[in-house]
Amino acid sequence: MELHLEELLGKITDFMKTEANTETVVGKEFQLGEFKCVPVIKVGMGFGSGGGEGTEAKGKKGEGMGAGAGMGIEPIGFLATKGDEISFIEAGKAHGLSAAFEKVPDLIEKLAISRNKETMAN
Repeated sequence: MELHLEELLGKITDFMKTEANTETVVGKEFQLGEFKCVPVIKVGMGFGSGGGEGTEAKGKKGEGMGAGAGMGIEPIGFLATKGDEISFIEAGKAHGLSAAFEKVPDLIEKLAISRNKETMAN
């Protein structure tokens, strides 16, 4: 039994590159009025492998190998930009992604206030 560890790790790494991105977890960036909102995620991963061989008292030989990988992906918030201003809207662990969406009305209110100021200035 032969384990091609480098090949296996290459395939796992390629899979993680395609899957561990904001588009597959949360979605693409979006425009909300004058605000550009970019989702942000946290990715953690781990690898493990082991193997061994031996001979029992009666002379029978044996060998075994194993490998595993795990990945965790968590949406943590959004970067919201308007002009030169940039803000991070945290999703929060207690409420997940819904906490970020709870802040959307605040963004809309800021947008409305900004537009009112511009209208009054003209």
